[in-house]
Amino acid sequence: MIPGGGQPNMQQLLQQAQKMQEDLAKAQEELARTEVDGQAGGGLVKATVTGSGELRGLRIDPKAVDPEDTETLADLIVAAVQAANENAQNLQQQKLGPLAQDLGGGGSGIPGLPF
Repeated sequence: MIPGGGQPNMQQLLQQAQKMQEDLAKAQEELARTEVDGQAGGGLVKATVTGSGELRGLRIDPKAVDPEDTETLADLIVAAVQAANENAQNLQQQKLGPLAQDLGGGGSGIPGLPF
């Protein structure tokens, strides 16, 4: 038989789950506000995305613009956006990784739950 009828443990588990949900929501909000950059061509093209991956800005140095070679510019833009998104993914890992482990990914999940 569980001491105290098991009620304190269930309430504690629910409080812990609610706190983890609040922490996750805060981290997601912070990611949506945080901007990270990526660049290509030695800085000729710079892309800015949020930590959640939303493209916010694109800066193109006039030296990168050659009307005779728009393919290279397009490649630089794609590379800069990809670099910015990689930086956003790294930021997501930093912010959300520990929370995911707390939810069970690292074996230190909520005690008594099967994940």
